[in-house]
Amino acid sequence: MAKFYVQSGTFRRVVAADSSRKAALWAVHEVMQQILPTEEDDCDSNVTPAADGLGNDESVQKMTVLSGVVRVNERGFDRDDANEMSTMEVVGEWNQMAMTLERLQQMLDGSRSNRETQRERIAGAIPATKRFSDDQFSDDLAA
Repeated sequence: MAKFYVQSGTFRRVVAADSSRKAALWAVHEVMQQILPTEEDDCDSNVTPAADGLGNDESVQKMTVLSGVVRVNERGFDRDDANEMSTMEVVGEWNQMAMTLERLQQMLDGSRSNRETQRERIAGAIPATKRFSDDQFSDDLAA
């Protein structure tokens, strides 16, 4: 993996990635994590942004903000030859990726709830013609 210097707004990081596009996606992912809830946040529902002891002004100042363009270069920050990508384009691509991962998670969660059907298939309680059918999987993948 190559090393990329990614910058946009107040975001400046060195990222290891396969391409400049993937480095930009990682940058957007890092920034989006500061505003989107995660499973860890759900577990710590008692913790609020104000509970960290910072006033509203200080917590806003610590937030990373992207500008309209994400600049990526393999040589360093603030270079004229940096590859520039529209931040909204990269955010859109990141959103598609996040939605795809969410659908996959829902499919996995749904298949776990059908354990009785899986046991019936394994035990042979379902007729042989249906036992090895891909109907369930094709319906899930079509969604």
